[in-house]
Amino acid sequence: MKPLLPITAILALCGSSAAFAANLNIPMSFEYIALDGQEVETSLFNHKSELELSNGTHKIAVRYNDLVEDDFSDSETNIKSSPFIITLKVDGDYEYHMKPADGDFVKHPTKFAKAPQVVITRQDNKVVDYQVAQTNIAEESFVSRLFSGNTATDVDVEAAVATGAVAGVAATSAVPTAPVSKPSPIVAATAVTATQTVTTADDAAKAEQMLQYWWLHADEKTRKEFMGWAIKQL
Repeated sequence: MKPLLPITAILALCGSSAAFAANLNIPMSFEYIALDGQEVETSLFNHKSELELSNGTHKIAVRYNDLVEDDFSDSETNIKSSPFIITLKVDGDYEYHMKPADGDFVKHPTKFAKAPQVVITRQDNKVVDYQVAQTNIAEESFVSRLFSGNTATDVDVEAAVATGAVAGVAATSAVPTAPVSKPSPIVAATAVTATQTVTTADDAAKAEQMLQYWWLHADEKTRKEFMGWAIKQL
């Protein structure tokens, strides 16, 4: 009966090692949006730099999102790309790293954001099986939506759709054929005009939170346009 103990221990170790997962790491200037059809939860104050991945093929939506110093002023401009879809085949417990194709950081942010090019490496320097596909999923600016009345594109939802393809099938086009959109939170939050009033304190608080959220995400030009519009409403 004594040999059973070491055999059991070995089996336990094998079982636990099978449960180990790989990790994909991205720089601070990028953000995860979706993984295999599911949105990745992130926030302004909590950058998620690492995703845990099981063995198999995964589709991951990522985008470039960084604050860059303006060449003509002391302010910073928020530059974002459309999501791009990484199809990555994981075949072991490895550390994967994604970075811009031209180095460890983005050298020309505006140009890079138009068509992000990235590379993925592994800590053992072996060849990584992956593909990168660009999408045309784009966000309209706060001001554009405000004045046009258009329903905003929910980038997170559409990115989740784009990553929801069957695992193991290469992404020939990362643009979803049937885009999914949710009603714009901006419409709900900014629908109060000079002739309307917020009916409850809760509604007012939500409107204020949404305004703060989009203000923090807007670039300098958009903020100035919004301020000009807001002053006219007084």
